[in-house]
Amino acid sequence: MKINTLLRLSLSFLLGVSLMAHADRIRDLTSVQGVRDNQLIGYGLVVGLDGTGDQTTQTPFTTQTVSNMLSQLGITVPTGTNMQLKNVAAVMVTAKLPSFARQGQNIDVVVSSLGNAKSLRGGTLLMTPMKGVDNQVYALAQGNILVGGAGASAGGSSVQVNQLNGGRITGGATVERELSSNFGSQNTINLQLNNEDFTMAQRIADAINSRGMGSAQPLDARTVQIRVSPNNSSQVRLLSEIQNIDVAVPLEDAKVIINSRTGSVVMNREVTLNTCAVAQGNLSVTVNQQQNVSQPNTPFAGGQTVATTQTQIDLRQSGGALQRVNSSANLNNVVRALNALGATPIELMSILQSMESAGCLRAKLEII
Repeated sequence: MKINTLLRLSLSFLLGVSLMAHADRIRDLTSVQGVRDNQLIGYGLVVGLDGTGDQTTQTPFTTQTVSNMLSQLGITVPTGTNMQLKNVAAVMVTAKLPSFARQGQNIDVVVSSLGNAKSLRGGTLLMTPMKGVDNQVYALAQGNILVGGAGASAGGSSVQVNQLNGGRITGGATVERELSSNFGSQNTINLQLNNEDFTMAQRIADAINSRGMGSAQPLDARTVQIRVSPNNSSQVRLLSEIQNIDVAVPLEDAKVIINSRTGSVVMNREVTLNTCAVAQGNLSVTVNQQQNVSQPNTPFAGGQTVATTQTQIDLRQSGGALQRVNSSANLNNVVRALNALGATPIELMSILQSMESAGCLRAKLEII
């Protein structure tokens, strides 16, 4: 009797450990509705470049911006002056304003060349207003740009590593206007799932209700609503506890993602195969062009020498043997079975599409 009890306790413990190993926190599965970043954008000038700025003859907006800036500083540029600016570049500045950012807080900005500047390395961004979608200024950006790329050129040859026309300024913008927020003023909090899943929405609601943390109910496959008291402090405390609750993740939908531009194929662990047969052949096309010269028979016949192009096309197909692919219960066996066919990524796309049409691929096929 004691042995059976110990066995049951051991099995329960192992089962609990197994379930916890496949559990995720609610903070990793959801986000709070209304708590998000806001995009900011601005147009500015980068100065101090080592002759790698915009070519003003091809980017007249750079010259116009410099003239406007100098006029605001009390300097008047004579009309018709042809400014040759090699150390200045027009740039676009982007940033993300956090939802609870306060006035005086610093945020990171990304600087990208707008004209034909060769490099922004060593440049300094001048004070640039950062505007939101409502055309209001929320931050001011300025500072030295950190460029991750490197390049050199000499004697008509050049070498470049990474991108030189874009950089980043850590803490380069200062928040000047705060966003209005209604957090804590309502009696409900909506948690938005990162992926639509009815099972996951129900499990999150059950986990919250089982802990006695408010009344939670799933509204759909994306949203879980929690009823709380309209108080900022209590809602902050409640969310801090809710987001750390572990929820067992259900089985995902079997899915195969094919990127037609890069030829990459990605599949999750739920993909399986039924027994099927695949015929794969290697098709090669060879195009050969030769230049034939036609000359007149006699030197004084009045004809002309003409060059003609002769094209030969050779089409060959080898292989094509019918191969059996056994049923696979997990992703490792699927990969091993497809690799046994010796297919390239491009050929693998066609094979997977044919398998789905034949009903032997147990997965959703998505082409991006």
